[in-house]
Amino acid sequence: MAPSRRHCGWEMTPLSVCLLLSILMFQPALAKVCNDYTRHGQDNSWFSGDNEKLPIMVLMPMNESALMSSISQGIEPAVQLAIQHIKESRNYKFSLITKIYDTECDNAKGLRAFFDAICYGPKHLMIFGGVCPSVTSIIAESLEGWNLVQLSFAATTPVLADKKKYPNFFRTVPSDNAVNPAVVKFLNFYNWSRVGTLTQDVQRFSEVRNDLTNELEKADIQIADTESFSNDPCVNVKKLKDNDVRIIIGQFDENLASKVFCCAYNLNMYGSKYQWIIPGWYQGNWWEQANSTNCTTRKLLTAMEGYIAVDFEPLSAKQVKGISGRTPKEYEREYSKELQQKGVEPSKYHGFAYDGIWVIAKTLTRVMDLLQHKERQDMYHNFTVDDREVGRLVLDVMNETNFYGVTGQVMFRNGERMGTIKFTQFQEGQEVKVGEYNAIADVLDLINNTMRFQGVEPPKDRTFVRLQRRNINVPLYSILSVITILGMLMAGAFLFFNIKNRNHRLIKMSSPYMNNLIILGGMLSYSSIFLFGLDGALVSDKEFEALCTVRTWILIVGYTTAFGAMFAKTWRVHAIFKNVKMKKKIIKDQKLLIIVGGMLLIDLCILICWQIVDPLKRTVEEYSLEADPQGQDIAIRPFLEHCENTHMTIWLGIVYAYKGLLMLFGCFLAWETRNVSIPALNDSKYIGMSVYNVGIMCIIGAAVSFLTRDQPNVQFCIVALVIIFCSTITLCLVFVPKFITMRTNPDAATQNRRLKFNTNQKKEDSKMSTSVTSVNQANTSRLDGLQTDNHRLRMKITELDKELEEVTMQLQDTPEKTPYIKQNHYGDVNNILSIRNFTDSKEGEKSILKNHLEQKPQAQWGSMDPSRINRGPLEDINSPEHIQRRLSLQLPILHHAYLPSIGGVDASCTSPNPSPSSSPRHRHIPPSYRVMVSGL
Repeated sequence: MAPSRRHCGWEMTPLSVCLLLSILMFQPALAKVCNDYTRHGQDNSWFSGDNEKLPIMVLMPMNESALMSSISQGIEPAVQLAIQHIKESRNYKFSLITKIYDTECDNAKGLRAFFDAICYGPKHLMIFGGVCPSVTSIIAESLEGWNLVQLSFAATTPVLADKKKYPNFFRTVPSDNAVNPAVVKFLNFYNWSRVGTLTQDVQRFSEVRNDLTNELEKADIQIADTESFSNDPCVNVKKLKDNDVRIIIGQFDENLASKVFCCAYNLNMYGSKYQWIIPGWYQGNWWEQANSTNCTTRKLLTAMEGYIAVDFEPLSAKQVKGISGRTPKEYEREYSKELQQKGVEPSKYHGFAYDGIWVIAKTLTRVMDLLQHKERQDMYHNFTVDDREVGRLVLDVMNETNFYGVTGQVMFRNGERMGTIKFTQFQEGQEVKVGEYNAIADVLDLINNTMRFQGVEPPKDRTFVRLQRRNINVPLYSILSVITILGMLMAGAFLFFNIKNRNHRLIKMSSPYMNNLIILGGMLSYSSIFLFGLDGALVSDKEFEALCTVRTWILIVGYTTAFGAMFAKTWRVHAIFKNVKMKKKIIKDQKLLIIVGGMLLIDLCILICWQIVDPLKRTVEEYSLEADPQGQDIAIRPFLEHCENTHMTIWLGIVYAYKGLLMLFGCFLAWETRNVSIPALNDSKYIGMSVYNVGIMCIIGAAVSFLTRDQPNVQFCIVALVIIFCSTITLCLVFVPKFITMRTNPDAATQNRRLKFNTNQKKEDSKMSTSVTSVNQANTSRLDGLQTDNHRLRMKITELDKELEEVTMQLQDTPEKTPYIKQNHYGDVNNILSIRNFTDSKEGEKSILKNHLEQKPQAQWGSMDPSRINRGPLEDINSPEHIQRRLSLQLPILHHAYLPSIGGVDASCTSPNPSPSSSPRHRHIPPSYRVMVSGL
């Protein structure tokens, strides 16, 4: 602060100096009189005599045209009533004389009135008054220089609470900041820990808002949003709603209050979910007088219903006799009579003015006692006191004030009145008192059964969010689990069937070990469904993370086990029947197990790297808020647990790529072996069907599962059904045909259908042409020629078969002619065998013909029908008797010829019939004709 200056014998601040000098420059005569007056010596008779009249300077606007003059008009009766009661009490040796100076709520006029009171008035001991904030703050700032103490009854601006700037200022009325501790206490009572503020952009309200912010921070109450506005509050009210502010503390005057509640009505920010807390000093029916909005009164009343208004208590609610010997009610009756006599309107500050006069009386009494005590202690009897000493004594005594008045207990803390704050609630068009706060005791007292909230309970300070897990529906999980168990029972039945009949020719040729692996893979896939249905509602977080890994491993391993075994079987068929250069290829089950193990090893490498580098973790995905279906004042925030990691896309891509290549390889093998016509060996058709169904279902299931990741029931249902369908269709396609064949015709599956002649020879030739085409599709022209030769040679085979059979029959009738017949027909037999070897590119048919030639030489010779001699060669050789006789010899040879290819008995060492070469009658046949029949 700049150095103080002395003018007229008083110490003044620069602002006061400038203003007073501006007045004195235009009225030098007044300055001269004021200077002469201040030269008088100190008068000590005011504190030593009895019945002294002590002048008190009263500053307030009295002109009816001045702002806030209505307050002053209702104050004067209360002041006079207090002075009268002081006289009647007979406890005071003096009488107070009040001189009112009209400030007109104007800074210049207020300073002029203050200067006139100093220069021309009596020696004022104290200043009483100060209504307009601007005038009061200017005068209060200079009081220290004048050695005067001011006591205000109506200045509530928080600016005057700064004791560094206004050390000599007191007020009996609580400041606007005094409501903040009461508001904090009220918030704590209802456990509201999250609020928002809406403040009019005016210094008075901004000061209150800043102090409230400090109080809220001390009480650990969150300020969710702070909004301020100048004219249109709708944008700011909308922001409060967007930030989910339920408890709104407003600081604005009644003119803008109607706009605020109009916006609140339009934004539906009223009712059981919201609580508004606003100042309580508005005039009665303010919503009708200050309604400048497009909202009707009914809409405003609807939005205003239930708001809480906070203001100081003008009169104490406790009917206790105070310092005047009267209760607040008794005083109010006397005050009302004075108003009626003078015909003026009441002022809400009249009780504080009444108690203020009593404060001055008690203060001056105490100061007089102190001065008299000092005077008696003065041994020289020339005791004098200056204005500075009097001002200091008055200041000290004021801080010690403590009595009970009509406004409650009167006490100052740093010059601020520790008063009573009342709470009122707007109920059905009027404000009803619901409680009060005692600042001295720091106690909030709410009146029972007066607070009415529009809901069944007080509003919540925020939208309480209840996290709700989107879990798997228990009935759905139960149904799918039952279906899964049925599938596993079916797989178990297939396993039992496969193990029980593992030595049967049909099952043995289809590799029972590989079948067991297919069933094991299907059961692993089934079991993963139980794990996919478990979520955080049934297991802990750590267990859920473990499930993320376990179910992934089980599903991947199960898929590879099942389809790997199927593809390994198909590869063996492909390796045997598509390698036309090799006469014999032995591929045992051990080699197939190694192939499946290699596939599983690749899976394990991928899974182990996945687990070490980037393991699956439990992640929580939260979704947008949803209204409570039961209508409660809460919001539901669904959340869903996922199994994810940092590079989920990369790892899934690796797995999908590997499985896709495996399926493509299986499709290739199935296509290549589609014409192998031994059902016990070849599952290519069923593998193709399985791959097709599994591929389509996996693609559809993966896409739908990704799109429904926020719907766990749908996602789980789709995943489970896809696994069940794929596993079930695969197992059924592999084992149901075998089961049906075992029940109907167990030997038909092991027969080579190419050994049967069709009645339609052209259709059979077309099948053979298709088989040849699969071997060499590039040489089309050669195939056409071979097809023609094949048909011609088949016709010749038929003729030679007839001749061979006739020779055989003749041998049975005349065994002694065998050398001659053998000599004559040896070339024909060779021709037959050479033709067979050319047509089928294999040597099996030679053995068939030789066996047919050597076995049963006498069984049918004598029973030969002579009529056959006259039949055509093709008709006779295709007769049922000949076909049945040939098949009875060829099928056992064919079966034993294939067993070495799958690791069975070698055709060279075991035969269902005695080897033709062992017969002494056929030792002349060259050994090159002893061959293995492949069946194709």
